[in-house]
Amino acid sequence: QSKGKKPLFVQLVLDNIWSLYEAVMKRDKEKIEKIVTSLGLKIGARESRHADPKVQLNAICSQWLPISDAVLSMVCTKLPSPLDITAERVEKLMCVGARTFDSLPPETQELKSAFLKCSSEGTAPVIVFVSKMFAVDAKALPQNKPR
Repeated sequence: QSKGKKPLFVQLVLDNIWSLYEAVMKRDKEKIEKIVTSLGLKIGARESRHADPKVQLNAICSQWLPISDAVLSMVCTKLPSPLDITAERVEKLMCVGARTFDSLPPETQELKSAFLKCSSEGTAPVIVFVSKMFAVDAKALPQNKPR
């Protein structure tokens, strides 16, 4: 970077996205056609003639870089395998709040071994973990409310 060279990510990824964005926003039809044909995309006439350039940009990007495929591949490569989970982590996932693993019913404690095996056999128990998170403003938290 000190010699005026761009990082590799900028050269290979960001420059291409920026050039597409610039061509669509400036309505450079020749450059847009060149990009679309080089990527092998099929943009409908309705999207290409739309008055809002964001519609055309969305049509091109949704075919070129579909978000669902990108997110799925990232999750598959970055998320650890369930077989690599530790016994302590299983106990934490199975306990709610301040309860300890030893205070759970024996039937529930027996599920720990099935949880660690991640077996797909027909006789293996089905274990479902449901997690739900809500975005909450920090001011709404109990410790931040005025008393």
